[in-house]
This record gives sequence, structure tokens and C-alpha cells, in this order.
Amino acid sequence: MYWGAGFASSRPCVVELGRNHSLPLGLCGADQHQSLYGYIIAFPLQDYGGIMSALGSDSWWKKTLYITGGALLAAAAYLLHELLAIRKEQELDSKDAIILHQFSRPKNGVPSLSPFCLKIETYLRMVDLPYQNYFDGKLSPQGKMPWIEYNHQQVSGSEFIVDFLEEKLGVNLNKNLTPEERAVSRAVTKMVEEHLYWTIAYCQWVDNLEETQKLLAMSGPLSDTLKWLLSHLNGSMVRREMYGHGIGRFSKEEVYALMEKDMRTLATLLGDKKYFMGTKISTLDATVFGHLAQAMWTLPGTRPEQLIKGELINLAMFCERMRRRFWPEWFVEVEDLYYDGDSESSSGGSPTGLLDFGLFSRTDTLDDSDSGSRSAAGTHAHSPDSDHSLFDSDVGTGSDNDIQLKEETIPDLDV
Repeated sequence: MYWGAGFASSRPCVVELGRNHSLPLGLCGADQHQSLYGYIIAFPLQDYGGIMSALGSDSWWKKTLYITGGALLAAAAYLLHELLAIRKEQELDSKDAIILHQFSRPKNGVPSLSPFCLKIETYLRMVDLPYQNYFDGKLSPQGKMPWIEYNHQQVSGSEFIVDFLEEKLGVNLNKNLTPEERAVSRAVTKMVEEHLYWTIAYCQWVDNLEETQKLLAMSGPLSDTLKWLLSHLNGSMVRREMYGHGIGRFSKEEVYALMEKDMRTLATLLGDKKYFMGTKISTLDATVFGHLAQAMWTLPGTRPEQLIKGELINLAMFCERMRRRFWPEWFVEVEDLYYDGDSESSSGGSPTGLLDFGLFSRTDTLDDSDSGSRSAAGTHAHSPDSDHSLFDSDVGTGSDNDIQLKEETIPDLDV
């Protein structure tokens, strides 16, 4: 009797070899990361008069083949086990502590390639709740990412996470919104998460797969091979899920046309306001920022970047305002803030990678007046399609005199 080796699995698409080891792929669906969990198995094979039977039972090289094949199989299994295991599952004490499970940081300094992971981490900073990042690649019981643990309770799905934190910890960014504003906020949230998301995912994982592949953080002797494999698996899943959603049944030009309509809608809604619901932040700002940041900083030279850094410059100013206020450790080059028609200059990346904070609270890093981001005062980077500067004082980078003057001329603007 002969033996073969295979891979047993029930779900797509994070590879797991051995107990409690997994590897994240990235974005696979709206607010969801599908995974592949399984084990290397051996199974008996029947010999129906094939080549092996013709060799004779006492063939010396048949025995050599058995030994060599077994050794190679064992070596391959061990190598894959060591390369693909991110880290062992650990027991976490979530008593009175928010533990945020999300994907590892990408290489270009952007906090996450997942709009939903970036949304939730930004939200936690907006409500000033300390949290602990856990980049283990482990999915929630529902197969989603991101998810949180708090007092040994597990919550997944960005909308349910926000509801849970509001109920348990009493935070609420929307308490000052009118019923009509709450309705508008929810409608825009669904447009962004259920429609714009897919067009951005298409741009990331289908149309610009090779560029996105370079952003994956992975090390080891086979890191390039693993990044190629995982990015292409992810791209295939995005295609399949987009087709099931319906938006994937259209041509590339039509997908981008839908994306442009959504971005123009957001630009019109934002107008010249500081945030989407006015001068005060709301949950909608975290949602929109999580998605637009992908177009702003992870898709150099693409149509989304051209729009947000060119014609729809108010969206770029919003993203930069959010970044400076809630991500003081996230640095970008000046030329990364506007599109100049040259994809090479746009893809320079951040000079400093984002730190993997284990425990974070923005209370210790900057105050509510954005004082921590005023070091760039006096620097101006104008969009070629707009007279506005991304470093205007409404972004929180002006001097104290500029801010005081602005408050006197526009008293209702909360700087």
C-alpha cells in the first residue's frame, strides 16, 4: 500500500499547518476576512497495476523512493509549518482592556490595507479609549477581521463593535447629531462600506495586484513566493466575491465609473466642512477615512489617487486632517499629499514606518487642539487642480496666530 499527502480544508483562504497557526491574506470581503484552515494529512492509495507495481516488490530503488519521498515530505511539512505560522495562539486577559485583533501593518507606513481595521483603530483613538493591538491573524469565531475582546467578550463586525463600545463604555461620537443627521450618516456609511469598498478592493487586489503585493509585510527565505501566492489567492477571492455582489459583473471602466460617482458624492457632502457632519467628529468620519486612506496612500498613480489628490482635493484635506489629529506617529512625505501625474513620485512611500504600538491611548500623545501636528507650520503643498493648500490651518498645522485669526473670522469653526 502506498501513501500520498494532501491538504484537508473546509473554508477558503488562510493556510494553517498544525494546530493554532494561521496566516492572514488581507482583504477578502466587506468587513470580513475569509480563511483557509486545515491540516496536512496522509491517505492510502490503491495501486492498480501502475508504474510502481511494474517495479517489483523487491526493487532496491523502490525502497529508496519510499525513504526519499518520506523524508522530503517531512522536510516540506516542517518548513511550511515554520514559514507560515505567524505566532502561537495565546491566552489573553481582556479584563477591563480592549484587545484589537487585526492584520499586520503593511510596509509603507499606512496602518492597515483593510479599510475596516483602519476604521476601528481610528474610532478607538477618536473616542480616546486605550487598546492593545494584537497582530496574530486570528479571525473571530464568525470568520471576520477586525474583532475585539473586552472582559472576555468577543465582538466582530465594525458596526457591532461600535455599538458594543457605546453600550459598555458609554462613548458616543454621534450624541450631538439630530435624527436626520443620524439617518444621513447611516445611509452614507452603507454606501461606503457596501459599494465604494468593492471598487477600492478591485483597485487594490485586482487592477493593481502587483503594487499591493509589495506592501505586504512578510519576512523569511520564501517571503516573495508567499507574498505572490497570498496576493493572487486574495485577488481571486475578491473577483469571486465581487461577482456574487453584482458589481464584479461590470467592466473595469464601469467599476471605476461607479467608484468615481461615490467619491464625488462624498466630496459634495463634505463640501468645505471640517468633518462630514460639521465641526464635530462623528463615527462617519472614521468610516470614510478608513476607505479613502487606501486611495490616498496605497494606490499610487491610480484613478482613485488622481481624483482624491486632484479634483476632489477637499477629500484629501479631510484625510490629512484626520491623520494629523489621530495618528501623530504616522508620517508621510509632502509629495504624497497631492497627485502630480507622475506615479513614480507618488509611490515614494512614507519615510518612517508606523510603529506597532502594543498599548495605545492618544491622550498621552496629543491634545484635542491638534497641537502635536503643528510642527509643519508654514509648509505649503498646493494641488495642481486647486487653490487650497493641504497645510491650511484648518488641517491643524497653522501657527497660534493663524488659528486665533481664523477663529475670529470664522467663529463657528472648531479648530
